[in-house]
Amino acid sequence: MCVSRCLRCVAISLVVLAIICMLSNILLLLPELKIHFLLEGHVTREATWVTGLWGSGFLVALGARAFVRSSRAGGCCAFRRQMLFCVQMFCRLVHSVMSLLAAGFCCLVSFTGLCQGPLCLYNTGSTQTWGVPLQPHPDSHAGYLYNRTLWSGVCLEPRGVVQWNLVLFSVMGSASGLQTVLCGANILNSVLGLILGQGLCHNQV
Repeated sequence: MCVSRCLRCVAISLVVLAIICMLSNILLLLPELKIHFLLEGHVTREATWVTGLWGSGFLVALGARAFVRSSRAGGCCAFRRQMLFCVQMFCRLVHSVMSLLAAGFCCLVSFTGLCQGPLCLYNTGSTQTWGVPLQPHPDSHAGYLYNRTLWSGVCLEPRGVVQWNLVLFSVMGSASGLQTVLCGANILNSVLGLILGQGLCHNQV
């Protein structure tokens, strides 16, 4: 398969994953699909960082756009002069590193939010308060992920917020993780292109 076609496939995959991350983050900001939780500040902290929007969303999509433009530059060996070829590879490397860092940060934030549990209204015994009651505590429990009885018996509002966060943070974390892998592979490809030179584009995969 031609190198430029592989690059185009990577770019398309990154865009699809970016859309998934953006939609997941938007939904995380709207428990029960109601905006008043967001306006009142009752949304999980990691969701309010919106790394799925600016990280795995906008920045990765920006890098993917650069990959698509590069892949359309006249075919597999569009840059016939060595200097222009090196400039192309260096630009691809910069965009890949930027996308990898953005996606990696989003992945880290997603799984942190997943492990810590949602912000919700819960009973403290004498009153009801907003907090993160499901985060791991060495003295009480190891976290809600390993105890499904906590999923419906602790949080009072928003309704179903545990399952809501569990699914959406898992989807966003997995999608951004795949983006990280794809960007890492593209970094390796760009480094090999810089080292081996333009002759690499004559090879078939």
